[in-house]
Amino acid sequence: MKDTAVCLLTPSLGCRILLAALVLLCGLVNGADARTAPPGDSIAPMLEQVLPAVVNISTRTRVKVQRHPLLDDPFFRRFFDLHDEQRRERKQHSLGSGVIVNASKGYILTNHHVIEGADQITITLRDQRQFTAEVVGSDPEVDLALLHIEAEGLTALKIADSERLRVGDFVVAIGNPFGLGQTVTYGIVSALGRTDLGIEGYEDFIQTDASINPGNSGGPLVNMRGELTGINTAIVGPSGGNIGIGFAIPSSMARTIIEHLAEYGKVRRGQLGLVAQDLTPELARAFGSQQRRGAVVAQVTPGSAAAAAGLQPGDVIVALNERPVSGSGDLRNAIGLLRVGARVRLDVLRKGRPLTLHAVIADPLETATAAGESSRHLAGAILGDIQDNHALAGQVEGVQVLEVDHGSPAWSSGLRADDIIVSINQQALQSVDDVAVAVKRNPDALLMNIRRGNGALYIVIR
Repeated sequence: MKDTAVCLLTPSLGCRILLAALVLLCGLVNGADARTAPPGDSIAPMLEQVLPAVVNISTRTRVKVQRHPLLDDPFFRRFFDLHDEQRRERKQHSLGSGVIVNASKGYILTNHHVIEGADQITITLRDQRQFTAEVVGSDPEVDLALLHIEAEGLTALKIADSERLRVGDFVVAIGNPFGLGQTVTYGIVSALGRTDLGIEGYEDFIQTDASINPGNSGGPLVNMRGELTGINTAIVGPSGGNIGIGFAIPSSMARTIIEHLAEYGKVRRGQLGLVAQDLTPELARAFGSQQRRGAVVAQVTPGSAAAAAGLQPGDVIVALNERPVSGSGDLRNAIGLLRVGARVRLDVLRKGRPLTLHAVIADPLETATAAGESSRHLAGAILGDIQDNHALAGQVEGVQVLEVDHGSPAWSSGLRADDIIVSINQQALQSVDDVAVAVKRNPDALLMNIRRGNGALYIVIR
């Protein structure tokens, strides 16, 4: 039996024909389901209003073909009189879905992974008109991208408040599964607030049993009023097949991301400067608290917004801006969607006593430093404290590479965004101020210990 896996929904060309047959088979099986009709007589009137807002997305990407190592051997090339020095390229196509969220501006929302690395993005509307889209902005952490097309006569979906969704509500998923064209399936909301799936950096998924398949990525999940409640993103199933467990990004989260992308082209995330963990029953007993849900502050970064607000290790954050905080993931999502400079109210329990604190979300770049000021080898990199949303926050000490200019000396040296530099020239780093001191030990040769993802490596620069 093949392992069950969480899969993103953009299909490759190779699987489309094979899986099309499975779609027909699944349709026959679903037809035998006791739940054979949605509530009411028909959802056709609602769909007549919704379908014009759903688009099909096709992308084309040029991928370099890895040639045999012998072709790089001068003797071999001379012997066979090979003169073409350019590597061959092949075109890679993928399919997905999207939804028009602003008709006057021509804005289309889809998943980041649908358009990632694409050289050309083609939008096909319900009326079969086709347009080339440009990327307004993209956020891989939430897996959303905002596209723009120049077109008239567009229809946009109203964005609903996904916070009002309840388990058991009927929903409809629309998309372009396996490249078959617009397809509609219906089901219910199976669960809310799904996190820790390891799909995206920020997770707060709506789970649904509405049939979602590869190619549905970026398509809308709508309620019975035809309002956008989510963006279909991933499924759990053997080899990527649908088994009734699909996930959608909530529309409330998507609305905030749209605002960021439309204004800045990216999401400008701020940070509080703390490390939190879930409040477990064991921790609650240890703290002598009757509270059962919340985020325990495990660490506060000196000089951070959290420190300025007066937060201390051991505090239990139970609400942010008067909205309950169920755990560390809930807190992380809420902070990650706030704008830099936003004022937040924190309801805290300290040694069992309620306390209200106020903080201002900080810009991590304000305390960052241009690494090139310390060494010419690091020019092009921006270093700062480890951000709240980094996977290694609270687990390692060091400085985070916040940005790297492509083609810069830092990039050529091997540094990448989100790397954690643990040490330079065998001197451990705790803040960006330590970088200059460590570099002075041997400015002509840098030995850097890097944590990248789940791995570690050394980089030597001369």
